[in-house]
Amino acid sequence: MLKVAICDDDIYIREFVKEIVNRTICVKADLYETGEALLASQVEYDILFLDICLNNSKEGLRMDGMETARKLRAYSKGLIIFITAVREYVFEAYDVEAFHYLTKPIDEEKLCEVLRRAAQKAKERSTEPVLLIKTNGKFLKIPKEDIYYVENDGRKVILHTASGTYSYYEKMETLQRELGDGFFRSHRGYLVNLKEVAGYDRTSITLKCKDTVFLAKLKYNDFVAAYMEYLIK
Repeated sequence: MLKVAICDDDIYIREFVKEIVNRTICVKADLYETGEALLASQVEYDILFLDICLNNSKEGLRMDGMETARKLRAYSKGLIIFITAVREYVFEAYDVEAFHYLTKPIDEEKLCEVLRRAAQKAKERSTEPVLLIKTNGKFLKIPKEDIYYVENDGRKVILHTASGTYSYYEKMETLQRELGDGFFRSHRGYLVNLKEVAGYDRTSITLKCKDTVFLAKLKYNDFVAAYMEYLIK
C-alpha cells in the first residue's frame, strides 16, 4: 500500500486533503504540522503533500516547506506535491523535483486528478528494480536507474546517484553481479551505468552528470561493444 503524508500548519487543509486521499486512493494519510516533525519521522513516503509557507517560517522559527523538501531529498525520492497560496515559488519547486504545485484555495477536482496521477506514478516506481543498501546504520532503497556510476573505495563502494552519494561496505564484484545488465565494469575501480554515458575515448568515460571515470585500455573494445548493444536496444 502507498504511504502518503500531509504536512501543513492549517488543520483545515490537513483534514481536507486527508479526506480526499482516503476517498480517492483508499489510503490513510499521516498528518504533520511542521517540517521538523515530518523529517523526524524518517519515513520514506511515496507521496507527500507539503505546504511551502509553514507557520512562523517567515520569522525563522520553523523550517519552511522548501527547506523541508531539500532535506527530504537527502533520503527520499517520494513524489512531492506543494500546496501554497504563494505562486512565486513555482520555479523553486523544480529544484527539488516536485511532482506538482497546487495553489490555495484548493480545487477539489484538480486535487483528485493530481493525486490519481501521483498514485499511478508511485505504483510504477514500486516495480522498478532497486538496490538495498545499509549506510550510516540505515537501510535505503536506491533505484538502479538512478545510479550514475559506482566507485571502489577500499573495502567500501561509493554510489554516485541522482539523489547524492552513498558509501557502504560491499565488494565491487558482488555489486557488479547484483546490478547486472546495463552496467559495465570500465576499470577495476569503476562500474558505469550505460544509460548515463555522455561520451568516451580510449582512456576515459564522461557521464551525463559531468563526472569522468577511467576506462582501462584492455576494456575499451568490450566497452564499445556493450555500449553499442545498449544503444541498439
